[in-house]
Formats: sequence, C-alpha cells, structure tokens
Amino acid sequence: METGLSGKGVLVTGASGGIGAACARAFAAEGARVALHYRAGRERAEAVARELGGAPAFQADLTREGDVDRLFAEAVAGAGRLDVCIAVAGVWPRDDEPVWRLSLARWEDTLRTNLTATFLTARGFLRHVEETGHGSLVLVGSTAGVFGEAGHADYAAAKSAILYGLLLSLKNEVVRIAPRARVNAVAPGWTESPMTRGLVDPERVRRVSRTMALRKVAQPEDVARQVVVLASDELSGHVSGQVVVVAGGMEGRVVHDDESE
Repeated sequence: METGLSGKGVLVTGASGGIGAACARAFAAEGARVALHYRAGRERAEAVARELGGAPAFQADLTREGDVDRLFAEAVAGAGRLDVCIAVAGVWPRDDEPVWRLSLARWEDTLRTNLTATFLTARGFLRHVEETGHGSLVLVGSTAGVFGEAGHADYAAAKSAILYGLLLSLKNEVVRIAPRARVNAVAPGWTESPMTRGLVDPERVRRVSRTMALRKVAQPEDVARQVVVLASDELSGHVSGQVVVVAGGMEGRVVHDDESE
C-alpha cells in the first residue's frame, strides 16, 4: 500500500535504540529522507546511518533547549525540510523503586529525560511546522502510561503525561498553524530493545504476558510499522490525537507474582 512518504523529510529521535533504529529503517524503506538523532549511542546511530546509505546523524541532549534548537537546524539543513518527526527518545530507569523509596533526584531526572525531552522535541518540530504549514508528529509513550508500572511510578507518570495531556493539547494546537497537521502516539508494551535487554527471558515473558492475548514480546519493527501508518497522510490523514497500543492485546499489569492468588 502506498504511504506517500517517499521524498519526505523525517527526523527520528533516539535512533540509536531498538525502536528508534527500527523506525529509521521503516521510513527509509518507504523512500523518506531520514535524519537520525542520538544522545550517547554514537556508534549505534552511525551504524544505522551507514546502513541507510549515509543518512545524517546528529547528537543532542534533548533536555537542553540549546541542543534541541541546534538539532532541528541541523536536521532541516540535512534533510531540506522536515515533514515528519518521531519522538522516540526516552529513558526507562532499571531499578525497581516504590514511591516511598523513590528519590526526588530520580523522579526529576526521569521526568526530564522523558516528558521534558518530548516537550522540547515537539516544540522544535512545531516551530518548523509553523513555517512550512504542514507536518505529522508521532510521540512514543509506553503501556506504563496507560496501566501504570509498579516500581516505576516516575516513568509511568512521564509517559502518561505524554499520551494524554501533551498529545491531546498538541493535536488541538497544531491546527492553529497548519490546518491539516496531525499529532498521534504509540504506546509500546514489552519490546525487545537495548533498554529491555535481559528483562524478556522466557520465564519473565510467561509472567508478564498473563494479561496479554498474544503471549510474546514485540519486536521493534512491530512498533515501527504502526508509527509509519500514523505518520502517513495517505493512511492516516483523518487520524489525530490517537494512541495506538502495541502490546499484544494487553489488558493490564500483573500485580502479584504468586499465580495461585
């Protein structure tokens, strides 16, 4: 099916990670001109860039306004124009910390590296949309923002803010500057990626998938395909403010480890 993305300029943040890299490959496969962002994973991002035939890759800390401004200036210069932005970048803290043990430092750092980074990315892209009069923005949240996640309330709060308050405000605001511009989101569940490596062994998959119709974890490509669909004006031209949950039919979280209870 024709996506209409051929020749479009696409910026993918967090392109050194599993989902980001899969998104970059998926858009390149549709003929888009892809620009890659990375923060610390330079080697991984440059490997993806080479794989895509020399796509430009730019380093930036998305929690810093100056870095984000520079990123968009470089991406526009590298791609000529940005029609699509995929805000993938985010950080899931590995340590399980219930709220009564959660430090303020970690809470603030998690919100900054997820919610603030997404806000600054969206703002940078929409400033470009204000000039071009067109654009499609896809935010990447998490099922943690839909169902919560014990031990990671900071991450769940940040992703929930992205999927609800931020998304629903942006989809109404963007039409003030571009009447056909759209903002949507995906909420991946358990997905094989560098961020979750080691946490999706068969026993863990068996346990966490008890609330899922499909008892498996997603591959990054599963998420990337949905991102492409939402980004495409041909396929989703009348879709805005929507969240596509990519989680095998998940209906909630496992609360108790003991299956007998």
